[in-house]
Amino acid sequence: MLHPKMRKLFIGVDIHKRTHVAVIINCFTEKLGELRFENNKKGFEKLIEFVKSHLKRGISPCFGLEDTSGNGRNFAIFLLNLGYTVKSVDASLTYTERRNQAIAHKTDGHDAFCVAKVLLNQLDTLPDASIHDDSWTLQLLVSRRNSIVKIRAASKNQVHSYISHHYPSYPKFFTVTYCKAGMEFFQNFPSPSKLKGITKEELAEFLSIHSSGFFGIEHAEKILMLVAKDGDTSTEYQETRDFIVSHCIKEIKHCNEELEVIEAEIKKHMKQFPYRLETMPGINTITAAMLISEIGDIRRFSSSDKMCRYSGISPVSCSSGDKDKNFRNKQGNRRLYEIFRDIASRNICRGRDKKSPINETFLEYYNKKISQGKTKRQALIAVMRQIAKVIYSMMIHQREYIKPTISKTENT
Repeated sequence: MLHPKMRKLFIGVDIHKRTHVAVIINCFTEKLGELRFENNKKGFEKLIEFVKSHLKRGISPCFGLEDTSGNGRNFAIFLLNLGYTVKSVDASLTYTERRNQAIAHKTDGHDAFCVAKVLLNQLDTLPDASIHDDSWTLQLLVSRRNSIVKIRAASKNQVHSYISHHYPSYPKFFTVTYCKAGMEFFQNFPSPSKLKGITKEELAEFLSIHSSGFFGIEHAEKILMLVAKDGDTSTEYQETRDFIVSHCIKEIKHCNEELEVIEAEIKKHMKQFPYRLETMPGINTITAAMLISEIGDIRRFSSSDKMCRYSGISPVSCSSGDKDKNFRNKQGNRRLYEIFRDIASRNICRGRDKKSPINETFLEYYNKKISQGKTKRQALIAVMRQIAKVIYSMMIHQREYIKPTISKTENT
């Protein structure tokens, strides 16, 4: 009786933007063929014909895709529509396979061969390539939002570096530098040279208009006094530096407008999901969207422990003989890890009154871990794991947040 793997051909595909490379091997890791094909329907059909030329009676193909940037989505849909078995191969597995030789080298063909070997060796454990348009679209929206946030942060850093020379005391001008009045001030008066001839009454009127009357004559006097105290900070090519500051402020404003639009679209798209993650403290609609986009189909995790391991929260066990020690996991999905860390940080902090905690249960659990001798980082990771379990339960059962009761004997 033949082993099931002897009835299959294993096709590893290295995904790229314009072309893909496929390598066919049998169950004995013998390379049967290699083909580079274009990332379009014509190229996909060419590969299918190439694969069929190597098929014999009773043999079926199995595809493994190493797709790190989403360029192989159309190809995966094409294969699934034809009824083929398609597995998703993580890049770390391919990397390990590639390094597992005396002289490591890297080519597209060799990468595809390594993908095929991983597919052969781990056929039963590799996840199926699943195509969910709703979560994929949400991931695109979240990715776009993250890109805009990074652009805005870069512009803010540039503004800080410039106005720190123009206005050494600028942190005292406004409690929040990038409030509406603050941005209008620095856009119109990027350096003290632009304030020459401006009276305190004129500045007070300007600030009042752009702060809905919050700032007045007293604040104008304060700013002018700080500017006078700093002295003349003009340098050569001051006009050019002023132009850069004004341009950066305009870019920040544009990013704020774009964020409002894309966040509204995210909230609109979130209505398609049955989850109610926003009912948990520390999770708003945007955070919930980030969670769903990274986790995808929650049913692919059979338990919360597997989701914790996937996100890099669970510790890594290292044992030898009678010695066993756990270490912090530095692998896993780091984006999902950062999301859980942010949620945990919000849940253990106190509210605006600095007295009542945001989430008393998790704060008590955090303090308990500290009292047991854990470091602050270790205690926070323990809270992250508890929160991950709660979120897993909320998603798998599609229910609202219920305040958890953590057992006193539980030790993470």
